[in-house]
Amino acid sequence: MTPLKTTPITAQLLRGAIELEHTEHGVLPHRLPARARARGVDAQLAMSETQPSGVRLAFRTRATTVELDTLATKRVYVGAPPRPDGVYDLLVDGRLAGQGSVAGGNTVTVDMSTGSVTTEPGEVGTLHFTDLPDVTKDVEIWLPHNETTELIALRTDAPVEPAPDSGRKVWLHHGSSISHGSDAASPSTTWPALAASLGGAELINLGFGGSALLDPFTARTMRDTAADLISVKIGINLVNHDVMRLRAFVPAVHGFLDTIRDGHPTTPLLVISPILCPIHETTPGPCATDLTELASGRLRFRATGDATDPTRLTLTTIREELAEIVAIRAADDPHVHYLDGRSLYGEGDTAELPLPDALHPDAETHRRMGERFAELAFAGGVFGGTAA
Repeated sequence: MTPLKTTPITAQLLRGAIELEHTEHGVLPHRLPARARARGVDAQLAMSETQPSGVRLAFRTRATTVELDTLATKRVYVGAPPRPDGVYDLLVDGRLAGQGSVAGGNTVTVDMSTGSVTTEPGEVGTLHFTDLPDVTKDVEIWLPHNETTELIALRTDAPVEPAPDSGRKVWLHHGSSISHGSDAASPSTTWPALAASLGGAELINLGFGGSALLDPFTARTMRDTAADLISVKIGINLVNHDVMRLRAFVPAVHGFLDTIRDGHPTTPLLVISPILCPIHETTPGPCATDLTELASGRLRFRATGDATDPTRLTLTTIREELAEIVAIRAADDPHVHYLDGRSLYGEGDTAELPLPDALHPDAETHRRMGERFAELAFAGGVFGGTAA
């Protein structure tokens, strides 16, 4: 057996990360830079941005055996069914060739009825892939989209070098937990990952669970990140957190887009409104856990806002306002476009593919959304023609 050689994990071996932090164990990929994380990031976003949705190791090698040591941080919700270990996807020359999980790791226990959070440290685990083709190949290991993942060591039985430039255009996307991956089956099957694969683009996913809130530091991160295509999916978190009223929403969207435009004045920019979410179509937030369902071991959400207050945001209101905002901006910006999120998941989909917890799409819905976005945006749409 050929002895395994350890290769240092550097930024050159990673795609989809904004920054690498060196920790006592190894390196931690971040999807927001340190300067953004110092600008009022709360515990929810601090967790979300370290969950490496869209982040993957990408290298060229002849190796037939690949091992990766990682330290995961996993969430447990009191009263809810246990969450399975995060999935790693192995792609060889762009095709799924294996999957695995790493047991152990740190555990964060959240009691949604009280808001308490406790953390228990855990051990490093190892991911194994063997019997890979004994030829030079491009290998990608997509990290779990729903687990904070520190990378400790990469070992192979043949030398590794960073994957060459694919020549594809870079697609920078920002959105909520739905863009983050919510209940997708695996990291390469979140709807943005599927859409990028079908559209021939390199994805940088700034989908942050519970944290698409028009934060200025997110806009600045997008401004400063090299990209050929940009999209922002706005709405659901603003409603379910009940963070602003209509008066604040319109200028906040303009300000967010203005900041992006400071760094990308002519890049195709697609503004996407929320997919259908029946609980919030006409009822504002805040959104709350349904404690009756939780007592029965099921996680579901409900809208609790005052539907009679016209100043409060609903998904219906947000779609109307976003369409008008884009129309106004398009008068002097021919590269900004609007996409109604219900074209990705709408009325015709709810009977067949209802949102399991009333808020997040399941794995099959992610696939449908990814395929539809690829068709609408890439195949002759505003992102069409992705060759560099």
